[in-house]
Amino acid sequence: MADTKTLEDLKDVMEGTATSADGTVVATSAALPEPKIDEHGRSYATGKRKNSIARVWIKPGNGKITVNGRDQEVYFARPVLRLIIAQAFQVAERVDSYDVVATVKGGGLSGQAGAVRHGITKALTYYEPALRRPLKAAGFITRDSRVVERKKYGKAKARKSFQFSKR
Repeated sequence: MADTKTLEDLKDVMEGTATSADGTVVATSAALPEPKIDEHGRSYATGKRKNSIARVWIKPGNGKITVNGRDQEVYFARPVLRLIIAQAFQVAERVDSYDVVATVKGGGLSGQAGAVRHGITKALTYYEPALRRPLKAAGFITRDSRVVERKKYGKAKARKSFQFSKR
């Protein structure tokens, strides 16, 4: 006959699961980490993209985003850049519920917008750890590590060669 196991034998297997009302076993999520909130009620994170580094603080508010002491409409004049910044809030379904204060250095405007989005994403996961799963599924938590390739000697640019001359 087959081995019969008691509930005590299956206790280690059952940890991390729960049974629903109809008797099916449903996996429960692991314990979420504690939110990282400072004494001012803010959450801080650093975001990076290309050569840009953004320091981002978020706190509950009405959706005001300030970058380097200026409003986002002034600092990021192109609508595409403002759209990049707002993506994290749209995926998390938290539009106009957090105020953002960011300082950003280095790179160009496109890299800075990406760095601010990365910082907002990380700060959101620190403030509300339950948001990590949808933000990670959207690909916002991973730092985009692509940077400009350096120029090599004997080349016109990083990879472009000088024009070949047969004679």
